[in-house]
Amino acid sequence: MSKEARNTRRDFIRSSTIVAAGLGLTSCRRGKEGSESNGALTAGSEKKDNSEPAEVTPSEDLMREHGVLRRALLVYTAIAPSLRNNPASVPPDSLARTARLFRAFGEDYHESKLEERYIFPAVRLAGGPAASLPDILVTQHLRGREITDYILAAAQRGTLGAGTSETLARALESIVLMYRNHAAREDTVVFPAWKQTLSVEQYDELGDKFEEIEQQTFGDDGFDEAVREITDIEDSLGLADLSQFTPPPLPTR
Repeated sequence: MSKEARNTRRDFIRSSTIVAAGLGLTSCRRGKEGSESNGALTAGSEKKDNSEPAEVTPSEDLMREHGVLRRALLVYTAIAPSLRNNPASVPPDSLARTARLFRAFGEDYHESKLEERYIFPAVRLAGGPAASLPDILVTQHLRGREITDYILAAAQRGTLGAGTSETLARALESIVLMYRNHAAREDTVVFPAWKQTLSVEQYDELGDKFEEIEQQTFGDDGFDEAVREITDIEDSLGLADLSQFTPPPLPTR
């Protein structure tokens, strides 16, 4: 083979190799892009439809209801010192509305229809460290009702006089202290123990049951209505601005 022929053959092989490599890279790149594209489509197809609100679990439902009741207790906390300092400055209507909300949403619904009917019996039956708590919690429910009755009677007189202001202030403080401890035990001990007694299917079914009870009791979304009511009460008492409760910076040395 002549030198010229060898050079021509070498150039052909080199150019063919370059073209093949280029085609291989293009194929790999297209394959990767296709894989990424398909992956994106798959991920997209698996994503939840955000147009529908996420389902509220039974435990979340119970604990957010506690949030409403805690806000009512914070109203009581704010009113108690005002009763001692200047009873006339406390609007009886705001106190009565708070007590009525606590009665309807807390005592008649959350406690009687959910906790005492579905949660406490299961926790008692399961045994263990949480089993002794339901009896104490029910006793506290009853005592809370007595205090709510007293608050409603005092507020519905139309005026909050100095003669009863100290007793009423103590009643508010006592129910706040009791329920702060009460709800904390339920959230951290009783509700987790109750959930452990249920299968996944039973837990889901109770979520539907709780929603059904809420709609039967309030005719609509009781939680949303309760949030609107407590927000309006807070606004009437100057408690709506959350930033006012931020403590000032600590003094520096």
